[in-house]
Amino acid sequence: MAWGVAERAKGLAGSVIIATAALASAPASADSTLHERTPLSMVIFASLDTDRSKTHGSVGFKRAFGQGGLDASGFRLGLKWGESIEPAEHSPARGRMVKTELHALLGYEWRIGDLFLALSAGPELEAVFSETRARTSFSDRIGGRLQFDLWATPLENLLLQANAYAATLDQRFWLRLSPGWKLAPGLYLGPEIEFYRQQDYHKLRLGLHLTGFRLFGLNWRLAAGAQQTSDQPNAAYATLGVYWKR
Repeated sequence: MAWGVAERAKGLAGSVIIATAALASAPASADSTLHERTPLSMVIFASLDTDRSKTHGSVGFKRAFGQGGLDASGFRLGLKWGESIEPAEHSPARGRMVKTELHALLGYEWRIGDLFLALSAGPELEAVFSETRARTSFSDRIGGRLQFDLWATPLENLLLQANAYAATLDQRFWLRLSPGWKLAPGLYLGPEIEFYRQQDYHKLRLGLHLTGFRLFGLNWRLAAGAQQTSDQPNAAYATLGVYWKR
């Protein structure tokens, strides 16, 4: 049963990517009076993350408010749904756990030249189905999340990315730093470091990312490397992300 849910999670992420590609191929609408394109105001995104014991897929969007859209400072509303399958109690021998998360974030994004800095907060809902040799269980909880995002190109050939969040559920904290060097216009390659911690568990990742390559009218990010956790042997990981502005 758990594996079936994981396959559905992968299938959903793939379906969103395909649907987004189809939408992106449609011509952009223009204002009939001003004869210019309406400012882009929404980002639709999806991702798939996998390692030895866990697979996580997510889809969501971020909406900008104001006449300037995404290219101007203003308020942002984000909604994200994710689903993962992982070992129960961080131990593959104990069974499988399926976790569904939904969070809605409201915040403000500052646009200063080529720098984007965003701070947002909101509620987070989590539902967990656990299946072990001894029993099955279901639980749901609600908490709060505070999130920080930075995207900047301080130099012509340098990209700086930083993302972090802190959540009240299990006292979670996540941080990713990923600078990049320009290979071509809009395309960057560089190292990434990612750290995650909750009450009795932590994870550290070191890898490489390729950010900004375009395919099917979408923007893609690919990363891979090695990870170390508090409960598993060292292993490889890979992530694939995609987004589309409209």
